[in-house]
Amino acid sequence: MALLHAAASPAHRGGLARYGIPDTHALGVPMRDIQALGKRIGRRHALAQPLWDSGIYEARLLAAFVADPAQLTTTRMDRWCRAFDNWAVCDTMCLHLFDRSPHAWTRVVAWARKRDEFQKRAAFALLAGLAVHDRRTGDAPFLEGLGLVEAAADDARNFVSKGVSWALRAIGHRNAALHAEALALATRLAASDDATRRWIGKDALRDLTRPLVRAKVATSGKGRAKKT
Repeated sequence: MALLHAAASPAHRGGLARYGIPDTHALGVPMRDIQALGKRIGRRHALAQPLWDSGIYEARLLAAFVADPAQLTTTRMDRWCRAFDNWAVCDTMCLHLFDRSPHAWTRVVAWARKRDEFQKRAAFALLAGLAVHDRRTGDAPFLEGLGLVEAAADDARNFVSKGVSWALRAIGHRNAALHAEALALATRLAASDDATRRWIGKDALRDLTRPLVRAKVATSGKGRAKKT
């Protein structure tokens, strides 16, 4: 905590609100400094819970870099997820910790059923993180993930709809087979009468039809057998 306080910047703290991040419990430490501190400390799992319990924004971000994903329990993941009150803590936890946990896939399914905006966003931020970082899992869980995307695509809340689009795009970047499935879903959503589904579909189509993305998936694997 002393290292976080030493790196604090009142000017940075004052700018958090512009990004939709509450500054009530923030110190004003830039993310690059938090990541550097996390790298310096390394995975020290016993430190993560006290950092989280402090309630300080930057301490909770740092917890994502020092907790050991192999030691996470579903109870702790759920408890932390229930406390998410902004997109930055939600996404940092999902992309730097939760997506490395052996329980990650079960949390995607569980959190996709939640009503709270940031808990539900966590399902799709985690799904997006898995699409990028989980290189061992085959296509089947991601195809099921597309089903979750379609089911949630009518949730008009800002952080949910953006998370759903993010997951759809990330899955479409994995390989040619998943790109085709994601593209088909995006096309269906873009033709919907529902404004939110239509926005998500069009947002994903803009990305998935880019020549760079098409070229990338054309040279990727054609799909993998599901990990057992």
